[in-house]
Amino acid sequence: MDKKRKAAAIAKILNRCFPDPEIPLKHSDPFTLLIATLLSAQATDAAVNKVTPRLFQRAPTPFKMAELEEAEVRELIRTIGLFNTKAKAIVKLSRMLVDGWGGEVPSTFEELESLPGVGHKTASVVMCQAFHKPAFPVDTHIHRLAKRWGLSRGKDVKETEVDLKAVFPKSKWAKLHLQMIYFGRTFCKARNHLAEECPICTFLKSDSN
Repeated sequence: MDKKRKAAAIAKILNRCFPDPEIPLKHSDPFTLLIATLLSAQATDAAVNKVTPRLFQRAPTPFKMAELEEAEVRELIRTIGLFNTKAKAIVKLSRMLVDGWGGEVPSTFEELESLPGVGHKTASVVMCQAFHKPAFPVDTHIHRLAKRWGLSRGKDVKETEVDLKAVFPKSKWAKLHLQMIYFGRTFCKARNHLAEECPICTFLKSDSN
C-alpha cells in the first residue's frame, strides 16, 4: 500500500475514533491560545490548563499581560516546566504585540515566529486553530506516530511535517493534528504500547499480511 492510500485509511480510522476533536488547551481567543500553546512546551495540556485560568483572569489581553512584571507571571505559572524562561517570553511577547501590532496577534508564520518563545510548532497551532489557515503542527508525539505508522521516515519534526503534508489533504491538516494527539494518548502510547489493542496498528499489521 502506498503512503497516500495508507494515509487515507488511517484518516478514516481517526475520524471514526475522534470525529470532532476539541482543542485540548483552554483558551478564548488567538492571544490566550498563543500563550497556552507556548506554555505547553515540555508540559502536559492538563498542567497548562491548571495555571491558565488564574493567569488569564489576571491578564486576559496583551495590554494587561504587558503591564505585569516577570515575577508575577513566574508565580502564576511556577508549576509548569521552564517557568522562568516562559514567564520572560510571555511578558516580552505581550509588550511586542502591544508596540508592534496594536495588541493583535499576527496571522503569518514569519511574524509569529519572530515573537519570543514562539517556535514553528506553536505558530502552526495558532495559524490553523485560531486563524483557520493551512498548517500541520507536528510535535514529538505526532513525529513518533508518523514513524510508527510508516507515514514518514523524517529524522525530525520538520521533515515529518513535510511528509504528512504530502499525504493528507490540506483541508484536513488542522483536524488531523488534533485527532493524532488524542489517538496517540488513547491507543498508541509511547510506552507500554499494545499493538493488538490499537485500531491503526492492528489495521496496518493485517494489511501487511
